[in-house]
Amino acid sequence: MSGIQKNHLRLIEAFLFASAEPVTERVLAARLPEGTDLKLILKHLEETYAGRGVNLVRSGKSWAFRTAPDISEQLNKEVEVGRAPSRAAIETLAIIAYHQPVTRAEIEEIRGVSLSKGTLDVLFEAGWIKPRGRKQTPGRPTMWGTSDAFLDHFGLSNIRDLPGMDELKAAGLLESGPAINVYRESGDLLTRDKANGEADAAAVQPIGGEADSVLPEDAAFDEGTDSPEPLDPEAG
Repeated sequence: MSGIQKNHLRLIEAFLFASAEPVTERVLAARLPEGTDLKLILKHLEETYAGRGVNLVRSGKSWAFRTAPDISEQLNKEVEVGRAPSRAAIETLAIIAYHQPVTRAEIEEIRGVSLSKGTLDVLFEAGWIKPRGRKQTPGRPTMWGTSDAFLDHFGLSNIRDLPGMDELKAAGLLESGPAINVYRESGDLLTRDKANGEADAAAVQPIGGEADSVLPEDAAFDEGTDSPEPLDPEAG
């Protein structure tokens, strides 16, 4: 623990334990004196908890304590869900994940149908997506991308960890139909970008199969009515 003050380590440890949601590095750093090596503290905590019942896990630029994967199955509890997520919400989330940053018009072009404003609203309110600035085109439409909460739920450290075309096909998650042509055209781009270690912004594959394979069991999304589009907070 050389180079780390014990009280700083205990402070970050306690803060993470007390937080129900993943905490960004910026928020953690604000709790420490200027010049404190936060990354060293997080690395020490990550190594300390590596073999315990809970692990310190990174999701993008956020950190949280999570149940160790090898014992999580023993703690799972099945909950009956009244309504399944809408197909539009599933497809929209998949498009945003693979195409981000992407505008509403681009989502509609990929899906081939108009998108209810309510679909983006529920994804935004659930914390799955967030505004990523405005596109420099006429009208300056809002661009959308996934959030750290999205990565945290699916156990991803980085958006690059999303499955590619071959993995989705092997799992039976790519459906047949007119839209499959879009995936075929963009599949090579996704495979190449993942091989180069770059974030993919040129391919999208909607997810079929069971709805809860994409969204959490406790989130019931519907098309909704044409409610106002979410406000555009400052892009993060």
